[in-house]
This record gives sequence, structure tokens and C-alpha cells, in this order.
Amino acid sequence: MKITRRNFLKIAGLGMLFGGVPRLFGGELEHSERYLFWKNGKFRQTTVDTSDIERDIIRAKIGRRWRTYKVRELPDPFMEWNTKRRLETLDNIMKGEPPELAGPHSGMIASYGVRRKDSQFTLNNAVKGIGFVPKKEYIKEKIEYMKKTYKGSMKTKLDFLRSLYEHPEILNKKLQVSLELYTTPDFETHSFLNLMANPVATIVFLDIPSYEIRTIARVIHPEDPDASDYEKNCVEYTNLIHSYFHGEFPKKFIGLLFYIIEVFDNTPGKKSALGQRIIP
Repeated sequence: MKITRRNFLKIAGLGMLFGGVPRLFGGELEHSERYLFWKNGKFRQTTVDTSDIERDIIRAKIGRRWRTYKVRELPDPFMEWNTKRRLETLDNIMKGEPPELAGPHSGMIASYGVRRKDSQFTLNNAVKGIGFVPKKEYIKEKIEYMKKTYKGSMKTKLDFLRSLYEHPEILNKKLQVSLELYTTPDFETHSFLNLMANPVATIVFLDIPSYEIRTIARVIHPEDPDASDYEKNCVEYTNLIHSYFHGEFPKKFIGLLFYIIEVFDNTPGKKSALGQRIIP
């Protein structure tokens, strides 16, 4: 089967990378009663401090109190599972087979803290496309490559992904990233509200082995002047890889950077796991 853009989208659906097509919707109920985050079409997250991130220190305001966390790297077993499954997915696509719903791409993100007007609860869980970004020394090079090959063949683009997963040493193992596709000043997802006000999130992947990562979430507007150069590059990279496969979008989406704090192995039936934390 020839791999074209049409075939790829038919096979993979709009959720393959950070998929989904934003809709025009919104109303009075899709907001918080307590928080007004937007001003002149923009927002700034004020509950996360990454000023000391070069020393792997991140501070977050959780429940009205600032707390300090140590950022960790994803452990080797997680990386081996993640990259192997992603490479299997690319092989399946090249053979004309659809990707599975399970695996490392679709992360179930749990958050809490803000009640939206249409709910009695602050808890929320959302499935989002999750991925990696390259380390600081590689990310600009990869951005430029995607820009140069933006109109290239689907095989060229799939080969680009393969080059990342076959060489995980270039990937930033301290981060998982996603996009907030649907939030606008007129419509705020519950995930957005929770992470803005209370930036702690856990991510679970439906697969065997089964991993849970606990994170501090940085929510970044594409035009946030306070974001660091690397954070801006991460948001640009994540937006670009999204449109690289799904076509050009009329705007850049909000970036979600999940800094790794803890990792648990929740694999059922595995005596060495049983929900044990696997990084010190």
C-alpha cells in the first residue's frame, strides 16, 4: 500500500500524534467560577516556577502552598517499552495497518482542583496525545528539518519519527509533552483549568507493561514572553510535529510540558511491580 497523506490519515485517524481537529464551541458553563486566566486573548501560568530547571529543580504552587520537586529521568524500562511500541506502530502504518489505541501515544491524564460551572467535581481525566521532545542541543535542528520537509512524502515524515525512536539518546527523558487543542478564551477544558490552578498531573498508559508517571505540568501560551527559550522551542516543536502529519492549522496551540517527578510500574501480575515506584 502506498503511504500518502490521505492513506496515513485514513489509517491513523486524527489522533495519531497529538490529533484532533478543534471545533468552534463554548458557553457560559465551560469556565471556572473562581479563576479568570485570560487577558487580551492570552494567559500566563503563575503556579509553576522553572527558574532553577537547569539543576532539575521545579517549584509548584499546590493547594495554596509552594512546594519544591526534583525532576527525574524516565527509567530505562519505560524508555525501552515506549520506543519499541512506537517503532512497531510505524511498521504497522507502513504495512497499511491501523495503530492500536493502547500504547505510549495515548496518555490518560488525571488532574484536580478547579470546579467548572457545569460540574460538581474538580476531578478530571482526559486522553491526550503524548510524546517526546529532543534535548536542548538537538531541538532546533529537528525543528528546521521538519520545516524543510514539511511538504515531503509521508515516508520521509515517518522516517523522521523512526530516527528519533531508534536513537532515544537525543530525546529529553525528563519531559513528556502534549497540546491543549480545544481551550480558547471562550471555552476552557477542565484539564486546562485544573493544570493552570493546580499543576500536578498523573499520566497512565493502557498497555502491558503498565506505567504511571506523576508530573508537574507547565501550561504555555504560544506567545508567553516568560517562557524560557527551550520551553518556547518545545511548544514550537510540538505544534510543528502535529501539523507535520495532520496539515497546517490556523494557529499554534497551547503547549503542555509534563516534568517527570515520579514513575510507578503498575503492571498486573508482575510480582516485581505491584505499583512500585521505579525511580529513586
